[in-house]
Amino acid sequence: MADTATTASAAAAASAANASTDAPPFQLGKPRFQQTSFYGRFRHFLDIIDPRTLFVTERRLREAVQLLEDYKHGTLRPGVTNEQLWSAQKIKQAILHPDTNEKIFMPFRMSGYIPFGTPIVVGLLLPNQTLASTVFWQWLNQSHNACVNYANRNATKPSPASKFIQGYLGAVISAVSIAVGLNVLVQKANKFTPATRLLVQRFVPFPAVASANICNVVLMRYGELEEGIDVLDGDGNLVGSSKIAARHALLETALTRVVLPMPILVLPPIVMSMLEKTALLQARPRLLLPVQSLVCLAAFGLALPLAISLFPQMSENQALVGAARMQQVVGGVGLVALVAWLVDLRYYCGQAR
Repeated sequence: MADTATTASAAAAASAANASTDAPPFQLGKPRFQQTSFYGRFRHFLDIIDPRTLFVTERRLREAVQLLEDYKHGTLRPGVTNEQLWSAQKIKQAILHPDTNEKIFMPFRMSGYIPFGTPIVVGLLLPNQTLASTVFWQWLNQSHNACVNYANRNATKPSPASKFIQGYLGAVISAVSIAVGLNVLVQKANKFTPATRLLVQRFVPFPAVASANICNVVLMRYGELEEGIDVLDGDGNLVGSSKIAARHALLETALTRVVLPMPILVLPPIVMSMLEKTALLQARPRLLLPVQSLVCLAAFGLALPLAISLFPQMSENQALVGAARMQQVVGGVGLVALVAWLVDLRYYCGQAR
């Protein structure tokens, strides 16, 4: 029976491959694009954050899920193309949680991160903010990040709620305190002209958010430094646990969370400082907010896929053989390619701002 099902599944896969030459052969649960290159990862994440999946109907979702089930069980109807299968998988992964198969609330989906996050970015970058508005936007930003992280959490290995709360509170406190503190310092800087003071204040959100992101990742993942993370061989087999890999993963995570908000929170102030000098905006100041919103949307839409494509989700390290217990696991193989699990996309995207 198992051989029959395997044969049927292989036949279905071959049928799909022959039906379409434009798309690569479909692989259930695998990325469509190669993850070994930056371009492949960039194309992969463009699919994941594609906001068009927010408009997929319930009927279309059911059809996509059923198509994938047919492929899995070898009952795929003739004529189905690879493109259709890749599209179905994209829809399912964008809407349903991979572990629970439950629909993710739209504002907390990866595909909804830019549409629902852009208004928060605009709020963070508003000029002449009061103490209350600074606290509000920093709190709202970290709250949205926390909700995205929780909605897309790994449900197969549930973490205690206290860990999420700890990370959330640490991020909020660090973001608010740094933003408020820097604003106070800028306001008290006597050497700044009013124009310079306004320009400098526009860049305050970036160090506040970057610091909060680092604080969050340390609080959420410090246990990995003590316990280590899983290390796999080239075939995906678990060969042991490594603290060195954990430090490597934590460093790349922290670096990504600093790089990611940089273009989102740094480019718009630079662009707006130039656009505000144009005759059009000086004559029509009411256009400032709509123009700033478009600039933030463009920066967010470009920066997010670029930043999360910097590192592969699976990091390959040829020299990760330092720990004695790892040497015992590897045995006489010598220097083998060990693959360390890095950051889940949920954590990459969840700290974009």
